[in-house]
Amino acid sequence: MKEPIVCDYLIIGAGIVGLSLAYELTNRFPEKHIVLIEKEDRVACHASGRNSGVLHAGFYYSSDSLKARLCVEGNRLMKEFCREHEIAVKRCGKIVVAANEAELEGLHELERRGKRNGVEVSLIGTDELARIEPNAKTHKQALYSPTTASVDPALVCEKLSEVLKKKGVRIHFAVRYLRRKGGLILTNRSDYQAKRLINAAGLYADKIARDFGFSKHRVILPFKGIYLQYNGNDLPCQTHIYPVPNLLNPFLGVHYTLTVHNRVNLGPTSIPAFWRENYSGFEGFKWGEFLQILYYEAKLFLFNSFNFRKLAIHEIRKYNRKHFVGLAKDLTHSCKANAFNEWLAPGIRAQLLNTETLKLEMDFLLEGDEHSLHILNAVSPAFTCSFAFARYIISEKLA
Repeated sequence: MKEPIVCDYLIIGAGIVGLSLAYELTNRFPEKHIVLIEKEDRVACHASGRNSGVLHAGFYYSSDSLKARLCVEGNRLMKEFCREHEIAVKRCGKIVVAANEAELEGLHELERRGKRNGVEVSLIGTDELARIEPNAKTHKQALYSPTTASVDPALVCEKLSEVLKKKGVRIHFAVRYLRRKGGLILTNRSDYQAKRLINAAGLYADKIARDFGFSKHRVILPFKGIYLQYNGNDLPCQTHIYPVPNLLNPFLGVHYTLTVHNRVNLGPTSIPAFWRENYSGFEGFKWGEFLQILYYEAKLFLFNSFNFRKLAIHEIRKYNRKHFVGLAKDLTHSCKANAFNEWLAPGIRAQLLNTETLKLEMDFLLEGDEHSLHILNAVSPAFTCSFAFARYIISEKLA
C-alpha cells in the first residue's frame, strides 16, 4: 500500500475559487505545502470556465451579505491581477434599464444597494443614456455602473494555475475524491493526508461536505445557463445591458453581455437541470443524481416555493430561440433577432437549496471546523469576488 501524500492544505477543485484560495495561501504562507486536486484534466472545466466573464460591480446584493462585502474589492483585485499578468480587461460598464413605471422602484433599490455597498453607480436620464449606450431603451431613467467589466474567465484560471505551479503549489489532475476514511482523503489515484482540507468542489461541494458532517439540510440544485451569440456585422451594444431583476431570486434575467473578445451574447437561461453535469444529451448522467434532483424539483413544483412553477415553465420556453431573443427586445431600440443564431456551450450553476425551507440560498455559504472547510453556494458573483473571497476565508475561517 502506497504512503499517503502529506500536505498542509489540500484543496478540492481547480475552479476560480480553489485556484484563488491556493494563490492567497501561498502568498501568505510560502513555507506551507499546498496541494490542489481536480477531477478533470485541466482547470476551469465547469462553471469557472463557462461563465460570461462579467466582472460585477456589486450593486445587486443586500448590504448584509458576503456578496456585497466582497464584490467591490473582488472587482478591483481581479483587474489588478489581470493588469499584472497582461490579461485583457474590457472596461465597458453596465446599463440597467426599466421597462415601465413599476420597474423604476427596482432601479432605485439597486442604486440604494450600490451606494450602501460602496459601488460607483448612478441613475441617469434618457439623454445621458443615449450618450453612453445609444441602443439601450428605458423608461425615464437607467442605472449606470462604470466599473462593470469583462474578462476571459478561462484565461484567468489558466494564468492562475501557471503562477501557482511556479510558486510550488502542486496541482494534481484527473484525481477524483472518493471518500473520507479517518484522517485520510481517498481518491481514484492516491490517498492524501492534510492538516486542513478545503472543499471548493462546486457542483459536488455539498456531497463532499456531508462526508464531514456538514451541508445536512442543503443540496445542490443545478440550473443550466446557455447564451446565444450575435453574428451580425455590427455590434448591437457598447456596454452590458441588463433588465431590472427580480431581487427575490438569484437570477438576473436575459441580458446583453459584451465580451472581452468584442462579441455580444444574449442570455443566460436558468433552466432547471436534471443532474449535476447535465450539459448535453445524456453526457454525465447519473441515476442517483437524477432521482435526487427530480425529487426536489417535483417538491418545489408542488409547493411552488419561490414561484418555482412559473420559473421552470418560463425558463424551459427559452429553448425556443425566437422566444428567447424576444425577451431582450424591450432592452434596446434595435435588435436584429436573426443575427443571434449560435447557441454557446452551456454552463451549470451550482445553486444551493435549503431542503427545510425549500428556498434557494442567496449568499455564499461556508461550513467547517478545525479539520475541514466547505465552500457552498459559490455562485455568481463568485468569479468577480474570488480574490477577495480567498482573503476573507483565510483571515476569517482559516486563521
